[in-house]
Amino acid sequence: MDDTQDVDLVVVGLGPGGEALATGAAKAGLSVVALDKHLVGGECPYYGCIPSKMMVRSADVLAEAGGVSQLAGDATVTPSWAPVARRIAEEATDHWNDQVAVDRLLDAGITFHHGIGRLDGTGRVRIEQPDGSDGPTYVAARGVVLNTGTRPAELPIDGLAGTPYWTNRDAVQATELPASLVVIGGGAIGCELAQVFARFGVRVTVLEAGARILGPLEPEASALLQEIFVGEGVRVMAGVTVTSVAYADGAFTVSLSDGARLVADKLLVAVGRTPNLDDLGLETVGLDPSASTIPVDEHLRAGEKLWAIGDITGKGAFTHVSMYQSAVALRDIAGDHGAPAVYHALPHVTFTDPEVGGVGMTEQQARDAGLNVRVASTPLEQSTRGWIHGPGGRGLIKLVEDADRGVLVGALAMGPSGGEVLGYLAVAVHAAIPTDTLRNMIFAYPTFHRAIETALGELA
Repeated sequence: MDDTQDVDLVVVGLGPGGEALATGAAKAGLSVVALDKHLVGGECPYYGCIPSKMMVRSADVLAEAGGVSQLAGDATVTPSWAPVARRIAEEATDHWNDQVAVDRLLDAGITFHHGIGRLDGTGRVRIEQPDGSDGPTYVAARGVVLNTGTRPAELPIDGLAGTPYWTNRDAVQATELPASLVVIGGGAIGCELAQVFARFGVRVTVLEAGARILGPLEPEASALLQEIFVGEGVRVMAGVTVTSVAYADGAFTVSLSDGARLVADKLLVAVGRTPNLDDLGLETVGLDPSASTIPVDEHLRAGEKLWAIGDITGKGAFTHVSMYQSAVALRDIAGDHGAPAVYHALPHVTFTDPEVGGVGMTEQQARDAGLNVRVASTPLEQSTRGWIHGPGGRGLIKLVEDADRGVLVGALAMGPSGGEVLGYLAVAVHAAIPTDTLRNMIFAYPTFHRAIETALGELA
């Protein structure tokens, strides 16, 4: 029996951006169908941003306690993972149950499916139910929004497949900690989780194939974070190649190309993300299902009656990018084009301790773009607030200026609350505020952000 239904909009994938867009479209009076094959809310609330930052917060409290002897007397702390695991399960994820999020959609008047959605030509989506049976086919008058996100990338390492290695999804669900852990991948996820577990007493080794951890960021930040990691007992091995992995008798053996072998109770693989584009029916609308991203224009249009938002657009695998794009796409769907999407001042934060916030271009990216680059940096611990802070007060501010235009095109804010200090710099980059104007501002004293004034002086 043919079950074809007419609607205004179909949203496939309900990460934060998809959920926000579907809800906004429904509130605007459109008939909306939304679906997700896993949990409504996506990676962020269940496996990414929210639970991992709960872990980071707990680990940071332990580190703060370690500074008591230098600043306030004596303290003895006994780490326990139980409160962390309980908080993640009960407060963050509702034991990885999305019913509250589903109810929000239903209350907004949205038709919701747990299932797989596949494109079936322009404006058409076929639903596969969780049991594999065929669901309805929807014909969307306005169109379809794709927000299918990403999944942890797999590595073609000999012997890895079939072993009980962790991804970030397993790490945030841990109820007990191992005595030792090897982390493959020195990016944001690998570094954040490595420091968390180390602060809870786990012996941690980070393996990075590139020349340094946090490779896409400024090299000064990578060097400082590695120094801090080593000081906290985290072993960092950069420029290494993993040749094989074995698992036996409850332990992992990781072999490197130089002949070294590492043995650990657990192995965390954090080497990036794979876009969920391989079973989406992209070929039915003229798109390449083997591509790593979906090309979109400045209003997130990917084709006739088709929009794409979030990680699959390749504009930045961050929740805030997905939310930003969802607002741009919703305006376009509603016929109010509004401001187009721009990414020259994309902010991002790695929530290690110290936090590493960046916006816009790195120095190398600016030079590669052919700009007349001028840079300046200042260590945070040399600022008054950094000196007052004492233990844990290290960091730096780095500014990247297009000297011909006299504006910042990039910046780095590393230190306590580095992601918050970044907000000042993000505004400067986004609005192209002249550096002369920035220099003539009044900076509150004594604050961490006052180090920006010092860096501006050095830039002059």
